[in-house]
This record gives sequence, structure tokens and C-alpha cells, in this order.
Amino acid sequence: MKFFYSLPCISLSIAVGLATAQQVQPIVPSRSHDAAPTTAAPSPAIVPAAAGYRIGTEDALQVSVWKEPTLSGPLSVRPDGMISLPLVGDVEAAGKTPQELSDLIQDRLKKFIQDPLVTVVITAANSQKIYVLGEVLHVGQVPLTNGLSVLQAISASGGLSPYANAKKMYILRAEAGKQIKIPFDYRKILKGEGTPPQLLAGDTIVVP
Repeated sequence: MKFFYSLPCISLSIAVGLATAQQVQPIVPSRSHDAAPTTAAPSPAIVPAAAGYRIGTEDALQVSVWKEPTLSGPLSVRPDGMISLPLVGDVEAAGKTPQELSDLIQDRLKKFIQDPLVTVVITAANSQKIYVLGEVLHVGQVPLTNGLSVLQAISASGGLSPYANAKKMYILRAEAGKQIKIPFDYRKILKGEGTPPQLLAGDTIVVP
């Protein structure tokens, strides 16, 4: 059996189908313009040196007050051991750990800000230094970065001069009110023999 459809009927069916397709729209969840982005709380104070490191003069700090960018920024500890902050003024930083300084600043800011949250990060431990004297190309002080070795300290001083006695080098260290002498053989350290002496802040490497 054959079926015949008139042209007007076919046209009407196509038109109805198109209209139906245009009425079906995908539903896209609306995004609220009032929703504020989630802000994570700052991490605790970070110390790039050994645990219990205490801030000294010339150390570079980054002080961050959560949600208070005008009170945050880099600071350097002055020769008198103080730093200056908006609202609270001078704060004694030298001799304190980063956490102790954070707590002190938070306590001072409570007069002006509700529940302040402060983070103190040491970005450069400039107060930690050693000294290199004698037969090196550049006599003077070397920043005691975390893990600085004797080899690195000599390299930072330009290396040994041709007249250096590498076998009889030593470290002078103040300990319990006395100066002690720690001898070492630089040549053996270069060869990886023996245990190189650990450097502490204030040490002086002497190259005879």
C-alpha cells in the first residue's frame, strides 16, 4: 500500500519541529556576582635557618597581616634591633624568633584591628656571618646561609692565594667566653676525606 503526503503537510511538520527545537534550551547554572572568592589563611612563620633561629640586626623580613595589604611588606631590622610598622610604630625584633615577633605584632594590632593574623618570614639572614682572613683573594665577611660549608666560604672569598698553607687552616670560635681553635686540612676536605668542621655564626676562618 502506498501513502501519499501533500507538500503543505510536510512543510507544516518541518516548521513545527524547528519551533520545538528552538524552544528547548540547555539550562546553565547562574553564577552569583556577589560571591566572594575564598581566601586562604596565611601559613605560619617560615624560618629558612635552623629551628629556633633568632632574628638579628640587618635581617630582611616579610611581615604579612592577613587582609591588610597596607600593613604588610618587606622590612629590614635596624642596627638598634627595631622595625617600624604602620599603626604600632617601633617594635623590637632582634633576639626574637619569627613566631615570637608575629605574636607581639598581633598583640599590638588588636587595638586597631579585630583578630589580626600576622605572619613573619625571614627572607635573608643577614645577621648571620662568618669571617675569612689570611691568604685568600678577598678578605672579609661572608653571609652564613643555611648549610654553608668551609669550601663554599673559601670560594665566596675568591679562593686561596698561591701562598696559602692549606694544610694548617683553622677556625677561631668564641665559646663560653673563650676563644677556641679548630684546625683542619683544606686539601683533605677537597678530596672528600674526613669530616669538615661545621660553621657557626661569628666564626673566623684563618688561612695562614
